[in-house]
Amino acid sequence: MKNLKYLNISYEFKNEELFRTALTHSSYSNENKEKCKYSNERLEFLGDAVLDLVVGEYFFKQFKVREGQLSMMRAKVVKESSLAKIAKKINLGEMILLGKGEEKNNGREKLSILADSLEALIGAIYLDSSFDVVKEFILDIMSEELEKAHESSYLVDYKSRLQEVCQMAHLNIEYVLEKTNGPLNSRVFYSKVIVDGKVFGRGEGNSIKKSEQMAAKDALSKGNFK
Repeated sequence: MKNLKYLNISYEFKNEELFRTALTHSSYSNENKEKCKYSNERLEFLGDAVLDLVVGEYFFKQFKVREGQLSMMRAKVVKESSLAKIAKKINLGEMILLGKGEEKNNGREKLSILADSLEALIGAIYLDSSFDVVKEFILDIMSEELEKAHESSYLVDYKSRLQEVCQMAHLNIEYVLEKTNGPLNSRVFYSKVIVDGKVFGRGEGNSIKKSEQMAAKDALSKGNFK
């Protein structure tokens, strides 16, 4: 049994069997069926649901934006690479019980295994304690990722916002690249957004995507989509 003290978290398990199961990758349980009945897959399933709820509730209370934007923000925070980064930070990779084959294949460095193991750990803490306790744990270990949500790069997707507005008003929307300027390594793109045949906004940026975002922002600032 790997010692909990080597895991860089503030929570202390009451049920060590839950902790062990959270660390047990399926490759290990398959190779050690006599002494290991379960892998962490069921706990991962539970932890995934708990994580989505906690992060979803956090964004719901923090930001007055539409459902689509909330979903986008949550997806960025709970994506595999973000979870794997947190797993490494708390030293979870070194604690995972892996099968010999997975060990040889550098399983401890695989993003999927790290992310899944973190979700399993969350599921185990939930069962070992309560929702309030695991919520506090999640908000603590994910504080850096959640803080990024306050940055404009996370919050602002003007094209999605404009799309929602136009859909509700039953209006057609189209983006057109008007021109480009400058050399290849520093080209500037100029786009316009057309709503029901009328130019509603223009924007520029260092990519077509960026120029379209700026055009959508320009259109939203003018409003009156009727």
